Amino acid sequence: MTEEARRGADPRREAEGEARGRSRPERRVLAVLFGAATALAVVGWSLGALRGALDRLPPLDPHLAEVRSTVVLDREGRLLRPFLTEDGRWRLPVGVDEVDPRFLALLMAYEDRRYYEHGGIDPRAVARAAAQAVVRGRIVSGASTLTMQVARLLEPRDTRDLAAKTTQTLRALDLERRLDKRGILELYLALAPYGGNIEGLRAASLAYFGKEPKRLSLAEQALLVALPQSPETRRPDRFPAAAARARDRVLARAVAAGVVKPADAEHARREPIPTTRKPFPALAPHLAEDLVAQFPDARVIRTTVDGTLQTGLERLLRERAETWPREQSAAIVVLDVATGELLASVGGPDYFSAERAGSVDLTRAVRSPGSALKPFIYARAFEDGVAHPETVLEDRPARWGAWAPENFDQGYMGTVTARHALQQSLNMPAVQLLEAIGPQALISRLATAGADLVLAKGAPTGLAVGLGGLGIRLEDLTRLYAGLARGGTTVPVVRRLEDRRFSPVRRRLTDPVAAWYVADILRGAPPPPNALQGRLAFKTGTSWGYRDAWALGFDRRFAVGVWVGRPDGRPVSGLIGRLVAAPLLFEAWQRLGVEPEGIPTPHGVLRATSASLPPPLRHLRRDVPKTLAAAARPRLEITFPPDGARLDLGLTEGVADPEPVALEAHGGIPPLTWLVDGRPVARADGRRQSLWWPTGRGFSRLSVIDATGASASVEVRLE
Repeated sequence: MTEEARRGADPRREAEGEARGRSRPERRVLAVLFGAATALAVVGWSLGALRGALDRLPPLDPHLAEVRSTVVLDREGRLLRPFLTEDGRWRLPVGVDEVDPRFLALLMAYEDRRYYEHGGIDPRAVARAAAQAVVRGRIVSGASTLTMQVARLLEPRDTRDLAAKTTQTLRALDLERRLDKRGILELYLALAPYGGNIEGLRAASLAYFGKEPKRLSLAEQALLVALPQSPETRRPDRFPAAAARARDRVLARAVAAGVVKPADAEHARREPIPTTRKPFPALAPHLAEDLVAQFPDARVIRTTVDGTLQTGLERLLRERAETWPREQSAAIVVLDVATGELLASVGGPDYFSAERAGSVDLTRAVRSPGSALKPFIYARAFEDGVAHPETVLEDRPARWGAWAPENFDQGYMGTVTARHALQQSLNMPAVQLLEAIGPQALISRLATAGADLVLAKGAPTGLAVGLGGLGIRLEDLTRLYAGLARGGTTVPVVRRLEDRRFSPVRRRLTDPVAAWYVADILRGAPPPPNALQGRLAFKTGTSWGYRDAWALGFDRRFAVGVWVGRPDGRPVSGLIGRLVAAPLLFEAWQRLGVEPEGIPTPHGVLRATSASLPPPLRHLRRDVPKTLAAAARPRLEITFPPDGARLDLGLTEGVADPEPVALEAHGGIPPLTWLVDGRPVARADGRRQSLWWPTGRGFSRLSVIDATGASASVEVRLE
């Protein structure tokens, strides 16, 4: 019997024999394949479990990431004034592009060298931290990435146990899945704590150094990199020594990483640590408060204010206020004539002064304008053909019922021209002109132009309004003067840059010729001491009882308004517009850094002497009592063309000259004088009809004046 027969057939032994018969390389390949399959299964299960864990994470509360301090910026994007968040924190918006790249390099070298390489967790940092903990028996260094720190800032927890750390890790992976690296970095820059109620790099940069993040030195950057790790124990305003040590560690690590040169780091270590917090910017505080109240949901409000000009004017007002009585205050407004943009708004010299009522915005306080309204009386008289700059007026004592106004110096100049009367701010000629045009006509025109006038309730509109018998705000009055510079139209005041996209609504103040006459007259007004004459068109005003001093100036580009007085409206001895407000106006204009430019001369300006004027314009006719004249004649009016008419000039192909237009008036006392855009077109005679040869298409204003100085006007369009 053979050996095989004695042992019989054993399948297990046969398989073992076959296995022993295989080569070792074959067994190694099988083992590797089995291990790889097992690893892939584990990894797949782990990834599935991780994905499931991430999907089960509750969504982040977006409120914390979105809460920012409201900031008000100037026209170039520079910070004027920030505001605390609702929970009392300074958290200013900041983007990566608004930070010095060297700061970001320091941050990466100190906090997360492989930030742009990992997916939220740095495996090498985890392995290093674990090995150090095993070898030394304690935690030597952490493995937290910037992404994990952002996760902790977005979802703060009171504990640091394993569960909290696990959640933080999962949240970091989730952030990397939802945001790019730039977005995560901007969250860190906005949320990192810097001690107290300061959060975010921009707030810290302003609070500790008074600078924007792009202007920080190397030492300042290193300190702000170090603070978020332990913001309360390293606060430089409380623990400067600890802050210095932390800063130096950042510099040392930056040198080791090759980010900073050793010599630069050594120089940075010698810089002192700030030991106090600096106040946040508070430029244009009144305007900023007003805009925040108007737009409570806006987090960034970009104004039309020129930050450099605003800073210069606020400094100017503070310096001048030091020489005044402690209750006296002032305000300044600067407007862009062409656009109506508010370039500067100084509501007071000291926002925090209780004695000067610093929190009150005096650019919008209702005050009496005194003589500052006189230019608009003259403009309306020029427009209506009642007077010309060379019309002769009488500066003599007069009485209107029980009211007998006097000049400021209680003296009289006798016979003067309208030009001289306005330049010297004489009261009697202004009241005479206001009587001629009617006080209600003046008020209506100013209101139509956009001024918010405040009149005494229940009192009739009398001649006293021309000498300051009403209330107006500095901003509104400056807007009216800008209307003179614009050629007789006003536009709304624009405070926000985004409002510039809307076409401004132009409102009529006067016609271009009348506006030019007034500007030309005011340019010759006597300037304050130590100022050159003939450069700036300006007018001053002083209200009754020395309560308000005004000065308003303009050229073709800018209009500047100044008010000086007490916020409570009490008198101030010696408070005279020409002596107090005018010097401040000329100093404010110097801050603009430009020479005044004259207003272009419009078509229709009549250059003449008093003697060469048409007879009705030579004098303000007062020889016929108005009450008797009105009873003896019908009211003067233009019967053709009617107001608003469109006139066809008959211009056809081959016809170069337009046809004449017949002018016809009714009422009044001859002789009649016709004017077009302020220029006489027909000599005074007894006829009520005349012919006018237009020079081209467009709008024109037709006026007629009778022997008593009564006038009527219409506007027509020539086609």
